[in-house]
Amino acid sequence: MNDWAGEHVLVTGGASFIGSHLVEDLVAADANVRVADDLSSGEPKNLEAVTDDIELVEGNLKHWEFANEATTGIDTVFHLAADHGGRGYISNYPANCATNLALDNIVYETAAENDVDRICFASSACTYPTDIQQERQRLREDMVSFDERGGAYADEMYGWAKLMGERALQAYQEQYDIDTSAVRIFTAYGPRENETHAIVAFMAKAYAGQDPFEIWGDGEQTRNFTYVKDITRALRLAAENITDGTAVNAGISRYVTMNEAVEYIFDYLGWEPDGIAYMTDKPEGVRHRAADTTRAEELLGWEPEYTVEDGIKNTLDWYVDDRDEEYVRENLETLLHER
Repeated sequence: MNDWAGEHVLVTGGASFIGSHLVEDLVAADANVRVADDLSSGEPKNLEAVTDDIELVEGNLKHWEFANEATTGIDTVFHLAADHGGRGYISNYPANCATNLALDNIVYETAAENDVDRICFASSACTYPTDIQQERQRLREDMVSFDERGGAYADEMYGWAKLMGERALQAYQEQYDIDTSAVRIFTAYGPRENETHAIVAFMAKAYAGQDPFEIWGDGEQTRNFTYVKDITRALRLAAENITDGTAVNAGISRYVTMNEAVEYIFDYLGWEPDGIAYMTDKPEGVRHRAADTTRAEELLGWEPEYTVEDGIKNTLDWYVDDRDEEYVRENLETLLHER
C-alpha cells in the first residue's frame, strides 16, 4: 500500500531525531499519526511543525498498559523507540541498552493483540559482526544469519538487542500473520540530532571553537554518514513493500573518514583550529562501516538522494540557527556525553 492518506499510524520514539522527521513525512502524506514517547531523549520541540496535526502520548513503552493504549486503533506501527546513544553511550551503558529487549517485545505483543496490520522496526548497522568491519567491505544483509550456527556476532549489547528485535519481529509475523519489515539504519545524521553522535559532536566542537580540536581515534576510521531524510524514506518504503520481516540496509555505500567529515565542517564554518588532538584512548567502534544497498534497491527501489556534503551543510545550517554559541561553549562536555 503506497497511499498513507487516512492510515492510522503509531510512531514509537516519534519525538526523537529520526522519529520526528518520519512523523513529518507521514503527516505530509495525510496519515493520522500518533506519537508515543517517554521524552527521555526526544522532545516536543522536535514536533513543533506538526503539533496540531498529531496525537502525542507520553509514557514508558516498557509498561504493558501504556503500550496497549498506544497501539489501540492503529493500522501501522513504526517502532523507533529505544534506549540508545552514540558510541560512548552504548559502550558505557550496556544494561540500559539491554532494556530494549523488553521494550521491543511489549510493543510487538500489544500490537498483535490490538490487530495492527503491519510493523516496521528501526534496526541498526550494529547488528553486523564486528570482526568483518576491520577492513573495507560493504555490509550485506546476509552477513547476519539466524539459520546458521555462528551466524551472528553483533556490536555490543545495543547491537545484540537490535538483532533480537529483528528475530522477535519475525516470530510475531510467523505466529500472528502481521506484515513486518526491518530497516538497518547506518550512521544517521541531520537536523535535531544531539551532540552524542559524531557529525553533530564535530559541529558542536567547531562551533565552540575547541582548540586543539578533539577527534576520537586516529580520525581514519570510516562511517557511511546517511542523511535522515534518506533514512525515513527507507522506513516508509519498507513498510509499503516488505511483509515477511526481511531486513534491508539504509545507508550510503561511501566510506567517509572522520577527518574528511571534520574538514567539511571547518570549510562550511570558515574556521579551522590550530591543532587536532587524536584521542586514541576513546571508544571508536568498528574500523570501517559502509552499506551494500543492493537489496534495498531491488525490494524498495531505494537509494540515497543526499550527498554527504549536502547533508552536512543542511545539518550545520540547522545547528548554527538552533544553538547559541556561548551556550554550546559553556556546556560542551555535558552536551557531548549526555544522551
